[in-house]
Amino acid sequence: MKKLFILAIAAISFSACRNANNTANQQTAAGDTTKGSKIAPADAPVIVFERDIFDFGKIEQGEKVVHEFKFKNTGKSPLIISNATATCGCTIPQVPGEPILPGKDGKINVVFNSEGKMGMQDKVITVTSNANPNITTVHLVGEVLEKK
Repeated sequence: MKKLFILAIAAISFSACRNANNTANQQTAAGDTTKGSKIAPADAPVIVFERDIFDFGKIEQGEKVVHEFKFKNTGKSPLIISNATATCGCTIPQVPGEPILPGKDGKINVVFNSEGKMGMQDKVITVTSNANPNITTVHLVGEVLEKK
């Protein structure tokens, strides 16, 4: 009976360690840039958007809105955008594939498909990078009217 109890404890401990490792791996895969960062905060890249809200006004249902969110790296190190996600699948952001050097400009292209949408819209695009801070958001807002 004692052996069975010890085996059960060992199995639970092993499972807990494996789950903790999976969580750490998922955070790294999701773009957690806080671990292993070698850049001091004072030398980190800084992403500054020209405008962090774009109002597309009023459109008819089914129309697509295309917008470029322009930004500048005002930091001291190359800016690497690792990911950009939107609040819904109707909004597709596209990030630059190359690092943005200090003092240089970049853009994130966003396409919003209003098919199936109605009323006021606020699509939040979350940008993950090696900047300080490493999470930034921009908004695509406007109103979708019924198709005539």
